[in-house]
Amino acid sequence: MANKTSAVADEPIDVLFALHPKFNLMDFAGPLEVLTTAQHDFKDPSSKAFEVTIAAGEPKVLSEQGVFIGSQISWKEAHERLSDFDVLIVVGGGTDEVLKQKAEPLDLITAYSKIQQDDPTRERTLMSICTGSLFLAHQGILAGLSATTHPDALTRFENVCSQAATRDLAERTDVIEDARYVVNNLRFDIGDEDENPYVRRKSDGRRPSNARKGSMSWKGSNTRRESIARRAAMRLGGLRVITSGGVAAGLDAALYLVSVMVSEETAEEVARVMQLTWTKGIVVDGLDV
Repeated sequence: MANKTSAVADEPIDVLFALHPKFNLMDFAGPLEVLTTAQHDFKDPSSKAFEVTIAAGEPKVLSEQGVFIGSQISWKEAHERLSDFDVLIVVGGGTDEVLKQKAEPLDLITAYSKIQQDDPTRERTLMSICTGSLFLAHQGILAGLSATTHPDALTRFENVCSQAATRDLAERTDVIEDARYVVNNLRFDIGDEDENPYVRRKSDGRRPSNARKGSMSWKGSNTRRESIARRAAMRLGGLRVITSGGVAAGLDAALYLVSVMVSEETAEEVARVMQLTWTKGIVVDGLDV
């Protein structure tokens, strides 16, 4: 795992869920269901697309709904193994106490972003569900990016983003009010940007490609060094940052994650199995359509 450069089609994509006390159960369970349903090949039940690990401060963490969820690793272990994970997901609920105490997963979020900046050759994704975006805002991750959160928390979210920008002398966050989810930084395939079908804008049409979305399938190409250098120069080392609205919007964001890390067809199949209508969100520079 330590030498892994990206998720590839024949192995699971490693996801770390960070669960703090009084987290929202559905913010966790919804995306968990989406990711564990996804397979690289739906004809092969053993080809699961994602491997999930749960981190928390205690062996059992209490949700705001009064349900205990067992963790698999501690915060200390999560920090030690952080470079193993392709995706870090933080959820909402119980945000006030975390921010007041400056508790985990705040340091974990910062550490994850630093790993990406130190090693931009590997693609990594940081995703928040609902008010989990407040954690990203507080840590300055959203400076200069576009982001969203639960509609009822927008004013507070704007305040936290503004305070972080003032504290860090950083750029402001473009807070988007009416999006199911907002995605920043899509340039993850190795290859010429003009040939990359996963940089989506309103003017873009579908372009055929043999590279799986989000993969290192072009790693042998002559453009690798140039593309990695470009990613290194991007904000946060090219870290993909996704923020979503409330519980149902978190399902949409998780489906989006499946679409870029596995395939659009897999995301649509997961939505069919779960009887979901996938409502698309916003990708910076264009709509995800």
